[in-house]
Amino acid sequence: MRGKPLVTVIIVFLNAEKFIDEAIASVFAQSYSRWELLLVDDGSTDRSTAIARRYAQRHPDKVRYLEHSGHRNRGISASQNLAINTAKGQYIAFLDSDDIWFPEKLAAQVFILNAQPEAAMVYGEPQYWYSWSENLENHRRDLIIQSGVQPDSLVRPPWLLVRFLRDAMPIPCPSDVMVRRHAALEIGAFEESFRRIFTDQVFYAKLGLRWPVFVAGQNWTRYRKHPDSAVAVAKKSGQLRRARLSYLNWLERYMDHHSITDPAVRDAIRNARFRCLVPGLFRLRPHVKYRALLINEWLRRLVRRLVPLAVYEVLRAQPSKRFGSRVE
Repeated sequence: MRGKPLVTVIIVFLNAEKFIDEAIASVFAQSYSRWELLLVDDGSTDRSTAIARRYAQRHPDKVRYLEHSGHRNRGISASQNLAINTAKGQYIAFLDSDDIWFPEKLAAQVFILNAQPEAAMVYGEPQYWYSWSENLENHRRDLIIQSGVQPDSLVRPPWLLVRFLRDAMPIPCPSDVMVRRHAALEIGAFEESFRRIFTDQVFYAKLGLRWPVFVAGQNWTRYRKHPDSAVAVAKKSGQLRRARLSYLNWLERYMDHHSITDPAVRDAIRNARFRCLVPGLFRLRPHVKYRALLINEWLRRLVRRLVPLAVYEVLRAQPSKRFGSRVE
C-alpha cells in the first residue's frame, strides 16, 4: 500500500460539553497524523455545539462539523451514517464523546488492518475508566476488560456474533473499534431505527455475519464510566431488556431477509431471547467461560482493594506490551 491510509475519526455528540474537549484532545494527541475528524452534532442544546464549531473553524484542514437539517436530534445511528457517508478515509474509527484514546491507538490499528487484509474490523481490550472522577476510591476500580479471545487473533464469522449473543464474551467498546469504510457501506452501516442503545451491536452483527474480525490483546481506549451514559440511563430506567428483545427480533428478521440460515446463530438468538424473558432461571446456569471472565474480574478488583494505592498506581502506569507494532 502506497503511503499512509487516511483514517476518518467520528465523534457523535449530544449535550457533551462536560467531556468532549478531552475526547477531541486525545485525537490530536495521536502519533498517527493522517486523520480527519468529523464532529457530528445530534441536536445539542448546550455548549458542545460551540466547542465543536470552534475546532472546525480553527482546524479546517483536519476537522469538520456536521449536523442534521434543522439541527434536529435523529439519534446515534443516523448521525453515524451521516458521517460515514461523508467520510474521506479508507478506515473509520469511532470515538464516543465521553471516552479518550491513548496516543498509539490509530497507529496500532492501522498497522493491523494493513497487515490483515481479510479483517474488516479490529478492536482490543478497553479500560473501564472510573478514576477520571475526583473520588479517590474510584482510582482502584479501573479495569482492563479482557476480550475473551486468544490475543491477536483473526476470528472468522459467525463465531464472534454467536459468542456475543450467548454473553460468552464482552461486546466491543465502540470507541475501541476501527473498521474499513467499504465494509461499513456494504452492510448498510447503522440501522437508524436504533437511536440510542444497541446501535453498536446491530452494526457488529451485520459486520460479523460477513467478515473476519481481528481481536487484539492491547489497551488503546479509556471507556469512561459515569451515571449519565446511554447504557447507565437505560439500566436505571429498566429499558435494557426491552431494547435487547428489539435487537434480537431485528436480527432474526435481518437473517430472514438475507437468507442467512446458520444454525449456530439461530440457536444463539433463541437462547438469548429465552434469557431475556426468564433472566432469573438463566442465572442458575451461566455460561462457563463467561463465568470464568467474571470471576477473573472479581479477583482483580479484590487484589486492587488489598494493594496499597501508591503501589497500585505504579502498576497501573505500566504499559501493555502484548502488541508493540506500530506505523511509523
